[in-house]
This record gives sequence, structure tokens and C-alpha cells, in this order.
Amino acid sequence: QLVESGGDLVQPGGSLRLSCDYFGFTLNSYAIGWFRQAPGKEREGVSCISKSGGVTKYADSVKGRFTISADNTKNTVYLQMNSLKPEDTAVYYCATDPTECIYYSNMYYPGLGSWGQGTQVTVSS
Repeated sequence: QLVESGGDLVQPGGSLRLSCDYFGFTLNSYAIGWFRQAPGKEREGVSCISKSGGVTKYADSVKGRFTISADNTKNTVYLQMNSLKPEDTAVYYCATDPTECIYYSNMYYPGLGSWGQGTQVTVSS
């Protein structure tokens, strides 16, 4: 089970940290991906952290602004989002990936496992 939190209304240029709390498994078993879906747009991958935590991936649109990390002691994966832009507005979801972010990279959604309920991020002045 996954539960996202941390979404909010923020001004352009601001920052937010999203959390993905996971239950019932360890990060040795799954990679965790962050995805987002804006109104009228398809779901897209944002970032992924591998099972070992040693590999991270980012969409080109967020590279240099977003950072994914994991705290195994808290069973939480974070997405630190800086320099937010209006185009980052979306519902953000986390999901388990049984591969080392391969399904994430290929947007193979049928291969992904559990999804959270999503958290709304709105970037607007």
C-alpha cells in the first residue's frame, strides 16, 4: 500500500516536498516511481528510485529541479520539488515498480504494482 502526501498550492519558484509512505514491503523488493497527471493530459513519469536506492531517474522536464530520495527507517520515498513552474501543476502519484525502474522508463503502466491515491500540486500566483 502507498499513501502520498505533501501536495499544496504554491507560487511559481516555490518548493514542495512530497512523501510516499509505503506499507507491507521493503525497498529491497520494489523500485518506487513518481508520476503525475495534469487535467486533459496523459499520465507521465517524473522520477524513479531503484530498489537499492543507488539509481535515480528523472524526466527531462524536472532534471535539476526535483530530487528523489528514500528513508528506509521511515518507509518513505520523498520527492523534493524546487523552482516549481505552473506546468508542474498536476496530481502526483507514486507506484511500485518490480524492475529497476525499467517499467517506469518505458511507461509500462500494466507492469507497475500498487498505486497511491494521489496528491494535488498546484503552482499558481
